[in-house]
Amino acid sequence: MTFMSACSGNNAGNAAPPAESNQPSAASHTSNQPKTEAVTVEEPLFTNASVHDPSIIKVRDTFYIFGSHLAAAKSKDLMAWEQLNSSVYEGNPIIPDVLTEMSEELAWAETDTFWAGDVIQLPDGKFYMYYSMCKGDSPRSVLGYAVADQVEGPYKNKGTILKSGMWNELSEDGTLYDAAVHPNVVDPNLFYDKDGILWMVYGSYSGGIFIMKMNPKTGLPFPDQGYGKRLLGNNHSRIEAPYMMYNKETDYYYLYLSYGGLDSTGGYNIRVARSKNPDGPFLDSEGKEMIDAFGAFGTLFDDASIVPYGVKLMGNFQMDNVDGEIANIGTGYTSPGHNSTYNEPDTGKMFIIFHTRFPSRGESHEIRVHQMLMNTEGWPVVAPHRYAGETAEKVKTEQIIGEYKYVNHGKDITADVKPATLLSLNKDGTISGSTSGSWKSTGAVTIDLTIDGSLYHGVLLRQWNEGTLSYVMTFSALSKEGAAVWGSHVSKE
Repeated sequence: MTFMSACSGNNAGNAAPPAESNQPSAASHTSNQPKTEAVTVEEPLFTNASVHDPSIIKVRDTFYIFGSHLAAAKSKDLMAWEQLNSSVYEGNPIIPDVLTEMSEELAWAETDTFWAGDVIQLPDGKFYMYYSMCKGDSPRSVLGYAVADQVEGPYKNKGTILKSGMWNELSEDGTLYDAAVHPNVVDPNLFYDKDGILWMVYGSYSGGIFIMKMNPKTGLPFPDQGYGKRLLGNNHSRIEAPYMMYNKETDYYYLYLSYGGLDSTGGYNIRVARSKNPDGPFLDSEGKEMIDAFGAFGTLFDDASIVPYGVKLMGNFQMDNVDGEIANIGTGYTSPGHNSTYNEPDTGKMFIIFHTRFPSRGESHEIRVHQMLMNTEGWPVVAPHRYAGETAEKVKTEQIIGEYKYVNHGKDITADVKPATLLSLNKDGTISGSTSGSWKSTGAVTIDLTIDGSLYHGVLLRQWNEGTLSYVMTFSALSKEGAAVWGSHVSKE
């Protein structure tokens, strides 16, 4: 039985070189010309890093991401990343004595590496790393924690919190372990709710996604919870990598998830559901209860049963450049997933941080950061291009009209890379080209699009497009059915 969960992704040996961008480097320059979509005062500079399953924490003025295989990186601006570590080895800067200190955990999980983790600062001022290890072809896993005085480490192991995969033995809830019912104890995310209560959400494939109340004084779960409360999944459904985000404006808890398989042919995609309570029930945009998102009994990886559940924010896509655009690169992702999120308190900006592979690049992966904005229905939409310092500003009608590269992400779990087509948002409010419909501005930065009979509520944002080396208008919108559409203005100047 092969599980191939998110964190079983490639180790550093297969990661893309962290100091190189997959796009041409963009040198800063100034221009005396008026600012248009194709002429910019300053081109952003990116430095890429490879961290599978990135989990973010901000300490003072620096963002840190931690992921599988003890990979870590940091950045001041979410654009230029410095790689801190890439693999598990004795003497690494994150957990220097890792093979000695964690020999018991590694032995239980029958592995020599780490899967996804999460770092949080607790009231004692110390940094707590919640780590996981897994055999990979079964849910034989361990979830533990390590503590450091500084966010970059060194971390000292404090021991095991949960175990899974104890075949024919009593599990954490006192019953015989059943992989179709009990969780694979990986992919932890620690968060505080709006009332200051600490929680841990975790889980992958197997019995699904679970949540537990945690003691902020000890960093451990409160007693007598077993594995905690199931939020969704079981019967080995391909759902994993839970991450919780609270938004005070909407007063919702947003549970982000990854569906499918992590590799370049796995159809990995990012979804979200929401609830008024941190421990659910979580609903999708159609009002379906996520507790019903699981495979049919007796099945393994029954994608057809879970596809209807959750709002799909992004999946595989490719935006090739069209004739007349100044570069020939285009942009596209394959199997984007295992995200974290960050809300910037000073600016109100929301970000989604994830790893992704790329069309025609095999299993090499890098982190990407995109800005998110709320649509008029209180659902987060992901901006089509990576974050380059942009801020949402009031959009005029003349900035909206024109030809767009258009991607419909749909609701499916598929290895197919969806190619962009061309459509036009016309001055008279009609949509023409590869699809038909209508559009209207609904606010300073919001837009409604009716495409092939479906209504999408979205957001407009002027962004830097690495594929054309220019600033362009974009839209990102969601339908009631939970499918995302993206548009990126064609830039021929």
